Amino acid sequence: MTVERGVRLMGGAMVLISLFLAHFVSLYWLWLTAFVGLNLLQSAFTNWCPAMLMLRAAGLKDATCSPRS
Repeated sequence: MTVERGVRLMGGAMVLISLFLAHFVSLYWLWLTAFVGLNLLQSAFTNWCPAMLMLRAAGLKDATCSPRS
């Protein structure tokens, strides 16, 4: 798995978890959904987000482009 895929996996999981918590615990958990969405939006423009640091520290590598043979 690459860092880029890990970011998408982490973002999707956080959205689903926060929706679950908003339904069963408190609607204030929707703020987490908004934070994740804004973070993914800014990372689309800057190609950086805090989750990338954690995933790289966990040993995931960046995606590389290589020509197909």
